[in-house]
Amino acid sequence: MVGHTQTTIGRKDRQSWLGLVAAAVLAAFALLGAVEANATSRIKDVADFEGVRENMLVGYGLVVGLNKTGDTMKEGHFTKQSLLAMLERLGVKPTQAGLDAKNVAAVMVTAELPGFARQGGRIDVTVSALGDAGSLAGGVLLVTPLLGADGEVYAVAQGHVAIGGFTASGAGETVTKGIPTNARIAAGGIVEREIGFDLQKLQQVRISLRNPDFTTARRMAEAMNAFLGTDAARPSDPGTVTLKVPRGYEGNVVGLLTDVEQLRIEPDQQARIIIDETSGTIVMGENVRISTVAVAQGNLTIRITETPQVSQPGPFSTGGTTQVVPRTEINVDEGADKKLAVMGGGVTLQELVNGLNSLGIGPRDLITILQAVKAAGALQADIQVM
Repeated sequence: MVGHTQTTIGRKDRQSWLGLVAAAVLAAFALLGAVEANATSRIKDVADFEGVRENMLVGYGLVVGLNKTGDTMKEGHFTKQSLLAMLERLGVKPTQAGLDAKNVAAVMVTAELPGFARQGGRIDVTVSALGDAGSLAGGVLLVTPLLGADGEVYAVAQGHVAIGGFTASGAGETVTKGIPTNARIAAGGIVEREIGFDLQKLQQVRISLRNPDFTTARRMAEAMNAFLGTDAARPSDPGTVTLKVPRGYEGNVVGLLTDVEQLRIEPDQQARIIIDETSGTIVMGENVRISTVAVAQGNLTIRITETPQVSQPGPFSTGGTTQVVPRTEINVDEGADKKLAVMGGGVTLQELVNGLNSLGIGPRDLITILQAVKAAGALQADIQVM
């Protein structure tokens, strides 16, 4: 009996232990799900680092080799002047009357110079028609210097252009797909000048938030300080966090930024409603709240339908004529089914949307209602009209 009792107690202890393990596993999965459910983002996805940026380049050039789809060579046209100047630099002296072909188009060439691009590197360029060219298909861009905001040449572009559309026309119809006057040259630019910036010599790095916010800046600084184990990061304003290079990272700023940019934070956002009246688009943040307010919406709709009918005389009738008899149907909708809805204080975004949808309100009417609720002081959010 004693041995049997010990066996029973051991089995109960084992079951209890297995239950605790199962509960711990379930709790771990629940915690993992809660962490994943939070809107956490990497620092590199919500902020930019000092010096790591792109620079805009622009240039003016000529595309040649078009199949009579280039600019018209009118007297005094800038395309004709550019072509004359280019030929004179090459030792050719043509006459004004000799330049009447439509195989040349003046274009603007744009590109983005990445941060830390080195001399000899390749970049993509975009070519856009500047004159009245019909298409850039089959053209070749001649050597075009690309200038920065300071007027210096940072890259040179040249190559065959590739368009994403076409134009086909006949005597009575024209079909156009895409934009045939806009083209791209993959790796068509060569970097000629580097932008000097020594990242490794920085004693501190400024991190710029893409959406400035006090809470987000503080959370970012706290996450970096917790990882580094020192008070190296401090928010200087809602859009900037200053990170001093801590001990152990001297001369290794790249390693510091690599470690820091992977940290996850939960960005905070202002309660805001974005309205695009042109398309009727409404975007609401999750922090939008409404105080207690009553909303009613109804429109007077009068619908008039004309369905004329033809009245013909009876068979074998000698004096009758065919007549068109008007038939008019008028329907009046005074919005009697639109009820007065009460929105409770502190309702969430989902409750707000459900309540307004229950009234059968479309996007256009919803814009007016939101603006009226804001004017009544019951909407705790900022409305921005695009």
